[in-house]
Amino acid sequence: MRSADLALPARMSRVAVVGPRARMREVLVELAKAGCVELVGTLPPAEGEEVEAVRRLDRAGVGSGFAPALLSSPPDVNALERAGRRDLLAGEAELDRRARLAVDRGSFAAWIGWEPTATLGQVGERLGAVGSAVVELPRPTWVEPPTLLQPAPLGRAFRPLVQVYGTSRYRDLDPTPFTALTFVLMFGMMFGDVGHGLVLALLALWLRGRRRGRFAAFRSLWAIPFAAGLSGACFGLLYGEAFGPTGLVPRLWLDPLDRPVPLLLVALAVGAVLLVVSYVFGIVNRWRESGLTEALLGQSGVAGLTVFVGAAIVAGGFYWHRLALEIVGGIVGGIGLALLGLGLAVEAGRGAAAVAQAGIELFDAVTRIASNVISFTRLAAFGMMHAALGSVVFAAAGALWGGAVGDLAAALVFVLGNLVAFALELLVTAVQALRLEYYELFSRIFSGEGHAFAPWRLPVLSLEEE
Repeated sequence: MRSADLALPARMSRVAVVGPRARMREVLVELAKAGCVELVGTLPPAEGEEVEAVRRLDRAGVGSGFAPALLSSPPDVNALERAGRRDLLAGEAELDRRARLAVDRGSFAAWIGWEPTATLGQVGERLGAVGSAVVELPRPTWVEPPTLLQPAPLGRAFRPLVQVYGTSRYRDLDPTPFTALTFVLMFGMMFGDVGHGLVLALLALWLRGRRRGRFAAFRSLWAIPFAAGLSGACFGLLYGEAFGPTGLVPRLWLDPLDRPVPLLLVALAVGAVLLVVSYVFGIVNRWRESGLTEALLGQSGVAGLTVFVGAAIVAGGFYWHRLALEIVGGIVGGIGLALLGLGLAVEAGRGAAAVAQAGIELFDAVTRIASNVISFTRLAAFGMMHAALGSVVFAAAGALWGGAVGDLAAALVFVLGNLVAFALELLVTAVQALRLEYYELFSRIFSGEGHAFAPWRLPVLSLEEE
């Protein structure tokens, strides 16, 4: 696979699965085995003797296996019920629902669906063995295929951060690598403490080893807290923080409490860079989704980026007292406002009401750009809050130090205080990093939500295995 393809969802083909009506079950079993075809249509409600058998087992409180599965050969429903095989009965009920999606054409049945283009040959071979075939169909321009993101290693680890927000559209770039980088960076900047960061990383490694128990369901997420903890430890070195201002590590940059202004300016600079990158994502996505006009005139397109860059240049001119920068920034921002206003006017239509609507939306867009930049000051604010909590705990423990009882009390205060600070800051920092990710960055990358690829897939057991 080319590296460029990793940034895009898998190419999807619209297909028709055609087979003899008498072998419908065999066709669906092969599709369930392959797990590569999403069948299009509204599934009818479950009905039939398999469903009634499942209900009787549920009422009796018996039945083994709750995840649906299939047998490779047609089963005896009564025998499955006597054996308490709820899983196989549920699988047969799901197969029957897909069978009723078929369109009958004489002695043949057909299903319409979506399949990754790369698997067409594989599925065709499977279906050929049961006298069926998969046929690639033309895709209507108004139909958007489902989204299947490429299985990149980094994507698998951090993709839940994107999926919580929504499914990217079929033509959009995969935002997962950018999300991984930005979340870890922002979390670390707010959670800067070597000791707390390493504790979080160790907890992540512990989570990775959980294969049973209540935490086993979260095992696949271990890479997120691990990377976030290492980032927090790195920023802790920059701040000179290890379980607070203990002096256990050298300070490589600044003390967040003593020098808040430089930290605040760096937070704004980081936010500006991340916003520019998110605008670039947005421009590419708008172009791929809707064409040049939307990429040029959209709020998350070139117009929005030009307004933002112009405002940033003007702000730099004010800060460094450079009139030339202020003039250049004003020109760039003015061009952006003109493009943005044109796009909003075209969208609003004609008439006085449309002009007023476009003006209000233009004002709202500029206001939101300013508020988005200011939102990144929380990178500094919560970094200072983390340092302040560590300082309070360390000062309280230091005040108690002296004598056997005092030393014991100081150690207790230090440990409990750090536990409370760790838990509180972990929750707050994670929430704030996600808030910046979703509201400030994703609002430019996404324009609507796609449909996640959901193939018909069930485990199929042979009679020998059973």
